[in-house]
Order: sequence, then structure tokens, then C-alpha cells
Amino acid sequence: MMTIDYESLTRDLIARTEQAVEAVAHLAVDSQITFKIDDVVDAVERALPAGYPAPTTGETTRRDVITQMAQDILSGEMYSEA
Repeated sequence: MMTIDYESLTRDLIARTEQAVEAVAHLAVDSQITFKIDDVVDAVERALPAGYPAPTTGETTRRDVITQMAQDILSGEMYSEA
């Protein structure tokens, strides 16, 4: 049975989400098209390698986690001191 390093997985998913937010933001500015959080989530999910871990307990999906991360990045909450 494979052990998952959840801290590293979380940091990786945050980095992937930050990259997607930046890419979508640049595209929005360049194209003058308004994008939604779902567009960021879709970009992250499309770029994930096959077999990328997803939550296995509870009702929270990986998409839910990415959505919350994207919202926290865009609001700045991700970077505020706790």
C-alpha cells in the first residue's frame, strides 16, 4: 500500500492552482474576456497527471479543494497571516 505525503500533495496542488490562476488572469487581460473560478479549476484538472490523488473520504471532491484554493488565492486569503 502506497503512503501519500499529504503536505507535499497540498503544496503541489497549491502551486498548480497558482499557475492556473496566473495563466487565466493573463488570458482574461489579453482577451478582455471574463473568466470564472470554474475555468481555473478546469485548467488545473486538465494539467494533472493520470492517477493524481483525490480525496477518498467525506463528500469533498478534488474539484471542491481546487475551487477553494483558487478562491483563496484570488482573494489573498491564501497569503494572509493566520
